[in-house]
Amino acid sequence: MTDLQTALAIPVSTTPEIPGCSLASYVGPAFGLIVRSTNAGGNLKNTFKGFKQGEVVEFSASLEEARHVALERLVDHAVAQGANAVVGLRFDSTDMGSTQGMAEILAYGTAVLLA
Repeated sequence: MTDLQTALAIPVSTTPEIPGCSLASYVGPAFGLIVRSTNAGGNLKNTFKGFKQGEVVEFSASLEEARHVALERLVDHAVAQGANAVVGLRFDSTDMGSTQGMAEILAYGTAVLLA
């Protein structure tokens, strides 16, 4: 189990079930959303750095942190609906335009009650 999974209040799975657990009922869709600035001041420098070296580590770290926040918000939303687990976890991301310098990260899944 990863440190993030240990920190989450309920089990979360990318599969349609939680191994070893029985699904009692579906609660409904749950999601967590964050819009993160990509640091407009450093964009030009980091763009050139990306062309030269490949990965822009600063952006990767920022987006990884944003995924964690989105996942925590997904769990909060599921718990607020009365769920005790989330199945079918997925992530989606959208670049909100290079001129705006923002990225949207969405975590979504199905909130469920385990027996």
